[in-house]
Amino acid sequence: MVEKFSKIGFILAMAGSAVGLGNAWKFPTMVGNNGGSAFILLYIILTLGVAIVVFLAELAIGRLGGTDIVNSLKNLAPKNKRAWGFAGFFMLTAILIASFYMIVIGWILKYIFLSFGTLPSTAQEAGAMFGGLVEGDFLSVFICFSIVFLTVFYVVSKGIKSGIERLNIWMMPSLFVLLIGLLLYAIFASGNFTQALSFIFIPDFSKLLNAELILQALGLAFFSMSMGVGTVATYAASLPDGTNLVKSTFSIVFINILIGIMMGLVVFSFIPIIDGQPASEGAGLIFVSLTSLFAQMGIIGNILAIAFFISLLFAGITSAVSMIEPFALYLIHKFQLSRNSAIMIIGVFVYILGTLCILSYYGVTSSYFSIPATALGNEKPIAFFDVLDLLTSNILMPLGALTFSIFVGYILKKEGLFTLFSGFMSRLWFEIWYFALRYVAPLAILSIGAYQIISKI
Repeated sequence: MVEKFSKIGFILAMAGSAVGLGNAWKFPTMVGNNGGSAFILLYIILTLGVAIVVFLAELAIGRLGGTDIVNSLKNLAPKNKRAWGFAGFFMLTAILIASFYMIVIGWILKYIFLSFGTLPSTAQEAGAMFGGLVEGDFLSVFICFSIVFLTVFYVVSKGIKSGIERLNIWMMPSLFVLLIGLLLYAIFASGNFTQALSFIFIPDFSKLLNAELILQALGLAFFSMSMGVGTVATYAASLPDGTNLVKSTFSIVFINILIGIMMGLVVFSFIPIIDGQPASEGAGLIFVSLTSLFAQMGIIGNILAIAFFISLLFAGITSAVSMIEPFALYLIHKFQLSRNSAIMIIGVFVYILGTLCILSYYGVTSSYFSIPATALGNEKPIAFFDVLDLLTSNILMPLGALTFSIFVGYILKKEGLFTLFSGFMSRLWFEIWYFALRYVAPLAILSIGAYQIISKI
């Protein structure tokens, strides 16, 4: 029997899955560099027009199937059940992501400890410290990865109610409180809050007249909802009866966007904006630029750094937990394993992959765990860490989402879907959703996947 979330537990768990480390650097940077609030408007339109369409489709699989993603697909498919069951193994994408994602969370954990001491006061020193951690301090990275690993797997081992729901009911509000505290400091004491407001909220619609930008916004809208890896369907299988699927979905989207904007306002209240561009982007935005600026603020900077990195830790852990549950539930149902036995099997696999990812960045061992430059015609070898990132984000996630969309749009009976959603949307809105699922979403997903691959070549 599948454990059930409470209604608020499901919303917070799904929001916790969606709110990840990308909210700290990818969302704010893309908003600031691509039209400010005009980009936010575009992101919301694409989320409502495409991402939510696919999200509701994956909800339907879990809600109608009522079990793990593999067996839900097999049970619901009118024919070719075995083949559709294999499609459920896109859930392994989440396991691959977890193996390197927990390393990044480990970096954040290390920076929480570092924030209690003296932080580097210049960007050069901060860059050297971060580079030294990632490429030269195997022991620290391995220990922090191991702590995060044990935390995540302990939570999943406790199940839906006692583990995943309890974690998110505690961590998501705590994340929100931490961000409010940081935002209040940014407003009243940073001196640069108006800079952050201008950077994020002053619209520049001219920047939106760009096909590449639209694809970037579409990709952000799509992947920020944790689709294509079975998480949505797995969590939906544990929904309590009577849950308003549409209302819950909009609540998840609202929380995701709100936290992304709050993160942006906090970050860019401290990071210099030069000629409309942040001083740095990506991980360097947090681990280099922001860290050095906190160091210049004395003890207040240490307090802010601790609070900020703890908020990132919470966002990362809630996402990582959601990556493990789909495969765990499958192993439990397929082989009649205890939850602890299933977790141990997955844990061995993730721990080995994670260790290989660490070694692919670490000094003398990096060349042994990387793809040689000559193999792909690149200027330098590609670390195993980056290989997994490229494979999952650019290929497997789009393929998974496309497969689930086709299954719901073309394999499941239309009237059965309407029965599921009729209590939450009118027939007109259902027809609009169904049309978008069959014709708009597959084209959008293929466009995202093609863009992601071409942009990396």
